[in-house]
Amino acid sequence: MLKLYYATGTCALATYITLEEAGADYAAERLSFKDNQQNSPDYLAINPKGRVPALVTDRGVLTETPAMLAYIAQTFPKAKLAPLDDPFDFAEVQSFNSYLCSTVHINHAHKMRGARWATEESSFADMKAMVPKTMAACFKLIEQKMFRGPWVMGEQFTICDPYLYTLSTWLEGDSVDINATPKIADHFKRMSDRPAVSKVMAAQKA
Repeated sequence: MLKLYYATGTCALATYITLEEAGADYAAERLSFKDNQQNSPDYLAINPKGRVPALVTDRGVLTETPAMLAYIAQTFPKAKLAPLDDPFDFAEVQSFNSYLCSTVHINHAHKMRGARWATEESSFADMKAMVPKTMAACFKLIEQKMFRGPWVMGEQFTICDPYLYTLSTWLEGDSVDINATPKIADHFKRMSDRPAVSKVMAAQKA
């Protein structure tokens, strides 16, 4: 059995949904950031980075969302969550997810994680003020240049879709109107209607 460590409101949601979409045998354990459980000795023994998600497998622990999503797609090929038989198509999936991880997520994190990059309070304010602009720009680029429709990669649902959905859940809090990107707004609605997404979102509220 796989074991996912997650916290609500984080990028771990993408892996959580993907495990459900894959039909994996897994358990999910919630960490409380409010109680700083991500920095507890027990969790740091699992993931020394002190972040979520972390996925415990029979071969060791995986961290970083793109790696976990690719692992799930490859471990459960019958779910057809990635174009595993085509190296270029699979690389395009990895490219999209890497952009979400390395650029979009970082832009969002400037709102409340400024201490990772600066020490002056004025710097924190500047970073926070930029979030609506940078997040809107990222989603505009995705809408216009990356999103194929009806799913991210076209007709086939892939591991890109739970990841995009997860970051889309942050837009309202980042003062970005998702309706400014109608393709992504439609994607968000269709993702919300998927049984796996409904199940995971309900489980997180339990």
